Amino acid sequence: MMSFFDKLMGEFIDVIEWTDSSSDTMVYRFERYGNEIKYGAKLTVRETQVAVFVNEGDIADVFMPGIYALETKNLPILTTLQHWDHGFESPFKAEIYFFNLRHFVNLKWGTKNPLMLRDKEFGPVRIRSFGTYAVRIDDPVVFLTEIVGTDGYFTVDEVSEQLRNLIVSRFATIVGQAGIPILDLAANYEQMSTFIEEKIAPEFKAYGLELTKLLIENISLPPNVEAALDKRTGMGLAGNLDAYLKYSAAEALSGNGAGEGGSSAAAEAMSMGMGLAMAQQMATNLKEENTSILTPPPIPKAQTYHFVIDNHARGPLTLEQIKTNIRQGTISGDTLAWREGMNGWERADTLDNLSALFRATPPPLPS
Repeated sequence: MMSFFDKLMGEFIDVIEWTDSSSDTMVYRFERYGNEIKYGAKLTVRETQVAVFVNEGDIADVFMPGIYALETKNLPILTTLQHWDHGFESPFKAEIYFFNLRHFVNLKWGTKNPLMLRDKEFGPVRIRSFGTYAVRIDDPVVFLTEIVGTDGYFTVDEVSEQLRNLIVSRFATIVGQAGIPILDLAANYEQMSTFIEEKIAPEFKAYGLELTKLLIENISLPPNVEAALDKRTGMGLAGNLDAYLKYSAAEALSGNGAGEGGSSAAAEAMSMGMGLAMAQQMATNLKEENTSILTPPPIPKAQTYHFVIDNHARGPLTLEQIKTNIRQGTISGDTLAWREGMNGWERADTLDNLSALFRATPPPLPS
């Protein structure tokens, strides 16, 4: 409870203003003993601020940046609510909320759990993503009604979690429906950011907020997909091995042949050249020998399956790996399974290629 001295000082204070020294305060309620305001008091609303008067729970007058004398002519709604048409008593009671309209930037969002997507090339994959966004108060009255309520000191942290969950939810839906290949996601960060921003903007507006910017900073892939990409990249480099060896030999001859150590560099270059020539000759001979031999057809692709284990999709697993998991008890007959070409998940013991594995599995050893 405020002391008598605080009440007495409030009677002499006739300037109502808010100077914000923090970086995260969105709404501040001007504190005055008993919410009493003197007639004719000066209200100062600075740039990037809006002041809203609330009388007994009803939103009254809204003041944009400027300096105002609190009289009946500047308080038309409050005058009507208080029936001041035939008289005005001083002081009067009202709550004053100051709203910070500046941009709140560098707010973080990210997926707490991996998102499951179906990629055309890699099949079911899990991805994680994170980024930043920026908001500002667009409609103070709506924001006060829908979010702030009676909170006298409202910071951006109090609403950021709700906004973050909203972004992640819409991100999962939009990425799932877009059908963009995993390898092309990085090239579409900007386009996806703009699209998600447009989709979520109306929902932010329902809170009295404006989503001014949304950025996707990273979309990460699971380790097995990253390993597959690294392997593919390595194979691509191996395809240019001949050009790499020629380049290395030329560098050794042109740049390291003079001065101390030049003879050894030249010898290394000659050895590299000889090795390259021998490799090319061997490749030519093998090619000539193989022209008379019919190329066998490619080895048929082993059938693989995916399984739902501990509420997560695991796979692809070969038949030998499936047998091992059956013996270990990880996979049973009622475990859901899926392979390429199937419309959905089915019990493993109902599939032709798997049902025999369960019948062939011996029972557990007696205790």
